[in-house]
Amino acid sequence: MDDDKIINNNDTPQADDELTTDTHSDYKPADRFDASAVHHLSGMYKNWFLDYASYVILERAVPHSGDGLKPVQRRILHTMKRMDDGRYNKVANIVGETMKFHPHGDASIYDALVQLGQKDLLIDTQGNWGNIFTGDSAAAPRYIEARLSKFALETVFNPKTTEWQLSYDGRNKEPITLPVKYPLLLAQGANGIAVGLSSRVLPHNFNEICEAAVKYLRGEEFHLYPDFPTGGAIDVSKYNDGQRGGSVRIRAKIEKLDSKTLVIREIPFTKTADSLQDSITKAIEKGKIKARKVLDLTARDVEIQVQLAPGTSSDKTIDALYAFTDCEISISPNCCIIEDSKPQFLTVSEVLRHSVDNTMGLLRRELQIRRDELMEQLFFASLERIFIEERMYKEKSFEQAPDQKAVLKFLDKRFEPFKEQLVRTITDDDYLRLLEIKMQRILKYNKDKADQLVAKIKAEVKGIDHDLAHMVDVTIAWYEHLKQTYGADHQRLTEIRSFDTIEAAKVVEANEKLYINRQDGFVGTGLKKDEFVCNCSDLDDIIIFYRDGKYKVVRVADKIFVGKNVIWVQVFKKNDVRTIYNVAYRDGKKGPYYLKRFNVTSITRDREYDLTWGTPMSRVMYFSANPNGEAEIIKVTMDPDTTKKRQNIFIEKDFSEVMIKGRTARGNLLTKKSVHRITLKSHGHSTLGGRKVWFDPDVKRINYEEHGQLLGEFNDGDSILVVLNSGEYFTTDFDPNNHYPDNIKIIEKWKAEKVWTAVILDADNNGYLYLKRFLMENSKKPVSYIGDNAESKEMLLTDTVYPRLLVTFGGADADRMPLEIDAETFITVKGYKAKGKRIATWQVEKVEELEPLRHPEPEAGTDAEGDGASGAEDDNLDPDAGKSQQQVIDEITGQLNLFSDIDNGNGEAK
Repeated sequence: MDDDKIINNNDTPQADDELTTDTHSDYKPADRFDASAVHHLSGMYKNWFLDYASYVILERAVPHSGDGLKPVQRRILHTMKRMDDGRYNKVANIVGETMKFHPHGDASIYDALVQLGQKDLLIDTQGNWGNIFTGDSAAAPRYIEARLSKFALETVFNPKTTEWQLSYDGRNKEPITLPVKYPLLLAQGANGIAVGLSSRVLPHNFNEICEAAVKYLRGEEFHLYPDFPTGGAIDVSKYNDGQRGGSVRIRAKIEKLDSKTLVIREIPFTKTADSLQDSITKAIEKGKIKARKVLDLTARDVEIQVQLAPGTSSDKTIDALYAFTDCEISISPNCCIIEDSKPQFLTVSEVLRHSVDNTMGLLRRELQIRRDELMEQLFFASLERIFIEERMYKEKSFEQAPDQKAVLKFLDKRFEPFKEQLVRTITDDDYLRLLEIKMQRILKYNKDKADQLVAKIKAEVKGIDHDLAHMVDVTIAWYEHLKQTYGADHQRLTEIRSFDTIEAAKVVEANEKLYINRQDGFVGTGLKKDEFVCNCSDLDDIIIFYRDGKYKVVRVADKIFVGKNVIWVQVFKKNDVRTIYNVAYRDGKKGPYYLKRFNVTSITRDREYDLTWGTPMSRVMYFSANPNGEAEIIKVTMDPDTTKKRQNIFIEKDFSEVMIKGRTARGNLLTKKSVHRITLKSHGHSTLGGRKVWFDPDVKRINYEEHGQLLGEFNDGDSILVVLNSGEYFTTDFDPNNHYPDNIKIIEKWKAEKVWTAVILDADNNGYLYLKRFLMENSKKPVSYIGDNAESKEMLLTDTVYPRLLVTFGGADADRMPLEIDAETFITVKGYKAKGKRIATWQVEKVEELEPLRHPEPEAGTDAEGDGASGAEDDNLDPDAGKSQQQVIDEITGQLNLFSDIDNGNGEAK
């Protein structure tokens, strides 16, 4: 800026958008550097920034609602149409030609062209165009070639319906928007960052867009969900129709190659095989996942192998990959587009509706233009026919006319009787066009052909008029045509499914070891030389119980002071209702003794709680933590009364007789007498009964939260039976971390005594029909009940006790009477490997199950299963075993006398 345009703070204040000139005669250039002076920048900077921001938003980063394209994409396609001759063009040439329209350099054009080519919709590519799976870039523009696809030529261009504007240098014309007759924005997606806003539209499936367009035109409800070229799976429960504020979760597809290897073949959108491998490697290095190594074998298709460490659960590792790596990511869409020359935030459904309406308008304009062309053709054909048939060219006034004006006047007079037959008024240009007809054409004129042409034109015009009156049907037919023509190449790649929420603390590997220093009162993972407690992870919480009845939950740390007199420390599992704490405590210094059972499902971290009634100097006499609600039997040894010779100092108490209550309950009274010690008499069994298990078909997981299909109530040792469509079956335990395949036919509680009936076309025996009845054995590995031959085919599988079957024959044997079979009398029950008994050698059409003629008798009620022995046969847990009661009394009395004068500060013998 010139010196005379510096604004001095001492001058009269000016408006922000004004430029002032300092006209002081004594002004010196050096004054401009005076640190005490404050100089105000002109308001034009604000205007310039607004202009720049508007330009970036409207002309560079955000797609247009009309054709779904950014300006650079539009200019590339327009250039390729100008260059189109059916052959491939070097990308370098395309970039150079596009620079006539796009003033931002060849690099931006090349990058945009490569992105368009990788989307495999508008551009037919040749050469190395990079790899979206690996992130490899395309070859140099001089090496690769491109041309417009057939789809682009059919749907994107029509100069007759295109609005034009001058290019930036005024030397060429470019389209304002291309007349695209398809929702390109939804098919390709868009991602742009402008000044103050951004746009992110996720790509959708080609065929589903066509189907949604047809539904919208028919007034039906429709939904559109993203589909990514990288495949994977997507949870759209929070998609919010693509509007800002929504989100989608995307997962890689992880398969079990074998028991020790996981393989990833489909990756989340926006990720590459390299970035995904890096995230897995980092998780392994941090100890979140137990794996020996990660191999990236990606070539044309993705293949990342995760080789597990020995003894590692593949199911848990799959969850950990989703929790701690880029195998699961979240993307927030933001459907921002340019409409009416300003940015607007719309939903995907609104974008589709606008595009379909625009397509209908373009189809209507094309029909109207074609109709106008036909009417013009019809007009001139009629004009020509009248001119020739009336032989106007041979009349004397025509041949001897002195000038062109006289000829036009003559023709206007001669056509006067015929003007009502014509579709529009005749102009002088029309008469001049008649004068250009060559005599050779007049001599070869054929009235029949002329009439046929007129009839053909009228028929086409009639068809167009019908289409114009039924534009909804025309637009539906257009989208159905696109789907039928191009849909086969655009099948859905991303699976839509619901994801279960994975809690990181539940799937993280126990990569740390927890230790306790009881003497100094420290707990942590860094106390390597102290007492080992358990394995844990750095995400875990730990629960700590103290001798005085206090307990609390703290975060795992390298070293943390928790205090002395710790009686129990373990990893804390939130919402765990199966872990039951069995406690016997003394209320106060000399109060009564109580028994209680409780669980801790939710607790505030670092806050202190009390399991006793809160009386000072209370003390826990017995404590156990039972992961499945086990209730043991304890032995209580009383302090002997020296004044009594005959006394029973032993009490046995079964915790199964104590109800599980809240942690604040006082508990059941054990005794009011003084207790010497409480010891474990024998281990017990769970008092919580079986656990109800549900299978959620959406996420292919079992759960205990009543989601999906109830499989039944499971006790220890029970299994789940999984029968697959392939004719295989296997059993699993009811661990909620188990993964189940997609091709499940039957999933239920396994019953060893259940008899199954199967009808099989046995490929090993010429495809003859066999029937077998068998028991499914408990097998953790998949086994086949239809045989090892992959060509064998299952026709029917049923667990009906007395099944009746109807076999219908077809083909050359269709005239045979259907065969009815009572399966129970037809064959006896054998193993699942048995081939069974042959039914027929004829060609079978179908096998149906009929209503059974009889049903099994209801089973008589049985008592609940007992738990067997009382536990007295357990290992010798009683410290007084082999001693008489008097020997125990003498031992206790001697101890009391020995330590009667020794006090530890709270009135208790040490």
